[in-house]
Amino acid sequence: MKISLGQLDVKRSDPLHNIDSIRDYAAAASGEGSDLLCLPEMATTGFDWKDPDLLASAEAQHAELADIAKEYGLAICGSFLERAPSGKPANTLIYFNRNGEVLAKYRKIHLFSLFNEDQFVEPGQELVVTDIGHCKAGFGICYDLRFPELFRENTQRGAQLQILPAAFPHPRLEHWRALIQARAIENQCYFVAVNQAGVEGLGDKVGSAHYFGHSMIVDPWGEIVVEAGEEPDLVHVEIDLGLVEETRAKLTALDDRRPELF
Repeated sequence: MKISLGQLDVKRSDPLHNIDSIRDYAAAASGEGSDLLCLPEMATTGFDWKDPDLLASAEAQHAELADIAKEYGLAICGSFLERAPSGKPANTLIYFNRNGEVLAKYRKIHLFSLFNEDQFVEPGQELVVTDIGHCKAGFGICYDLRFPELFRENTQRGAQLQILPAAFPHPRLEHWRALIQARAIENQCYFVAVNQAGVEGLGDKVGSAHYFGHSMIVDPWGEIVVEAGEEPDLVHVEIDLGLVEETRAKLTALDDRRPELF
């Protein structure tokens, strides 16, 4: 399976600009023969929860992303603004297949209170593991990375690949690297983590966030397969999904668990 990581500098409250950037990345990823383009968190809007026009246009944004996936014949996933049934904003990972169909949706379960996300956003209520054709994939979004039980449950449900769009800022780069490798090692799976690049103003109470990029894929042994730098970038890599079962057969940690004790 060939995966492209689209490390965007997301322009706050400017979906037209961001969708144009995504289209450019999709064209390049398709040209490289990628099966999947992974995007970061809130990839079309940034974190402007208060703008009613952005929320009102969310479905139209999703339709444009579906058209891009269909036009270039590759799956696209990332986290995007969505209106929850309650009417509140939701931070939702959407996986569009190569035909532009929505294959999966996952709403962020753990909301980042440090940036007041919990004050505006409807939290997700369920884990999602989906057959994406090449394998089963489990999903998380950004802050979810700090909660290992989510990804362990994804693994118990059959995930061989875990995908995490994110907006991790300085000074937590070493946390980012360590946690991604840990989630891959402990679940013996591929872990795909796509971060934003650039700087975003988040209001007077929070200030600005300087996202450090370093989008990466880590294999089931914990080895970094590919890692971007800090600037906006598009990187491509082919992964061998057979390594998942090979790793689990050689080191039977998942079989040796004793969940009845905890």
